[in-house]
Amino acid sequence: MSEGLVDHHVHLYPAEVNRDPAGWAAARGEHLWAKMCARKRRDGSPVQEFPDVEELLRAMDAAGIARAVLLGWYWEKAETCEWQNRAMGRWVAQWPDRLAAYATFHPGATAEEVRAELWRARDEGLSGLGELSPHSVGASIDGEGMRAALALAEEWRWPVTLHVTEPRAKPYPGMILTPESDFRALAKGWPRVRFVLAHWAGGFDVRDLGNVFVDTAAAPLIYGGAAWAMRGVSVRPEQVLFGSDYPLRLRPGQPAAEGWAAFAEEARRNGV
Repeated sequence: MSEGLVDHHVHLYPAEVNRDPAGWAAARGEHLWAKMCARKRRDGSPVQEFPDVEELLRAMDAAGIARAVLLGWYWEKAETCEWQNRAMGRWVAQWPDRLAAYATFHPGATAEEVRAELWRARDEGLSGLGELSPHSVGASIDGEGMRAALALAEEWRWPVTLHVTEPRAKPYPGMILTPESDFRALAKGWPRVRFVLAHWAGGFDVRDLGNVFVDTAAAPLIYGGAAWAMRGVSVRPEQVLFGSDYPLRLRPGQPAAEGWAAFAEEARRNGV
């Protein structure tokens, strides 16, 4: 597929997760992820689905997605970060024309540990950092691990995707607030790093930040159709990157792939 959207915010997990997400998370000690991703809604339907890579590729074709950026997660355990990076390296090696992937790491790790893991991830074909959320794992945005990672991102010209929580959003399991001031400090402290603030940057006004982009991930759930009105109000139009948060079910009751295709078409209509 030579034409189509690039989706800058997609998640994918290995088979052992897909078989039993809640059981896998309990065994791994990844309780925050379980709260957010393995839970069900009040009607008993899952918040998200767990496709394998072949299902992902079929959904991409149906939605007209030429290329997807697989994002890591803000895991509570450094070893889970490493495990996911290895899996994404395998997928990128198998499907280099369709998939890219960003490395994750635990921001509370030492600088030496972070550098070793990111060098390995780079050797395996990963090409960015994210989705990171130091707030969610109780780590500092300015700790030695984060500083080591951002220095490599600057050197390698890697984009850095950060999870941002919309402060006015309806509370949900696992929700942790992410102060706007922290993102501003990162952007201004690392002016040569390109940051992507997920979820429309939480609605924060980032028009003045020249090294900041936003993605549209999960917008149908968080903002509904009002998200597009943020262009020119809280973000410059050229800052907006399409991202879905697939395989999240963007509309309750609708399969993830159908919601993805509908959201992609909505993005096209809005000139993204």
